[in-house]
Amino acid sequence: MLQSQLCELLGIKYPVFQGGMAWISDANLAAAVSNAGGLGIIAGMNSNREQLTAEIRKLRTMTDKPFGVNVMLMSPFVKEIAEVVVDEKVPVVVTGAGDPSPYMKAWLDAGIKVIPVVASVSFAKRAERNGATAVIAEGAESGGHIGKLHTMPLIPQIVDAVNIPVLAAGGIADGRGMAAALMLGACGVQMGTRFLIADECTIHDNYKDMVLKAKDIDTITTGERTGDACRALKNPFSKDFHKKEMVDCLPAEELAPLGIGALRRAAREGDVQTGSFLCGEIAGLVKERMSCKQIIEEVCTDCEKLLMGASKWVR
Repeated sequence: MLQSQLCELLGIKYPVFQGGMAWISDANLAAAVSNAGGLGIIAGMNSNREQLTAEIRKLRTMTDKPFGVNVMLMSPFVKEIAEVVVDEKVPVVVTGAGDPSPYMKAWLDAGIKVIPVVASVSFAKRAERNGATAVIAEGAESGGHIGKLHTMPLIPQIVDAVNIPVLAAGGIADGRGMAAALMLGACGVQMGTRFLIADECTIHDNYKDMVLKAKDIDTITTGERTGDACRALKNPFSKDFHKKEMVDCLPAEELAPLGIGALRRAAREGDVQTGSFLCGEIAGLVKERMSCKQIIEEVCTDCEKLLMGASKWVR
């Protein structure tokens, strides 16, 4: 069976995380991933104390396996959320969209394993100095908010720079991607796009259909000019946003309001015109709806077969 230090560290069967995607990664999806042997993650997004507490407690009625909460550090409720994960004794916190330093001591003192998403070597080294259990090195192939470096060059540089476990994210949706990540020095992977089409994922069917129909060139990156790059599927909303940003050169303060509510409209209403369908470049490989269990077992089994057969390249 495919194993890594991550499995023993977190008490999971497979070294696979499910991305904490806003309006997508709820208790239903996270519990299904955890029950399947990976680490399911609830998206804290802009939830307040009551909302996140309810979601965590709902998850605990669905699984007794380890799970995590993604804390979006740009949230206006981040201080409340930082307290909730302590109060609710959440085993793992994954952070994104900012620096978790102000909250690290409280989390670590509570016995929480803190795993920041990082997009550069300097951020990974700072996370290690602050006591992070591991880091998720996320390349720009990912869906949602992204950095500038891509997965292939990013992973080995971060692996060489820190002494804590590194997970790879960005452009990974099958056993080949996982095997490549492990060969680059990662000890596990985080996938988001692949789980969008999971049976237990509660997003609108229009969203799932767009992912399943996507080709290799069907994503677009917006926000690059304003320093807030975000990858999504091409649709009228994302194309218009890109035009306003890059052709019309609207200032950031005029662009920002255009995105308010767009992800919710995509994930919950399936609005193909005005929704923002966050998705990674790897969508072109995602062609079949499956359960979380099937996804994780297929990815890990195929990865294991590839690694066992790697000797054919060496003479």
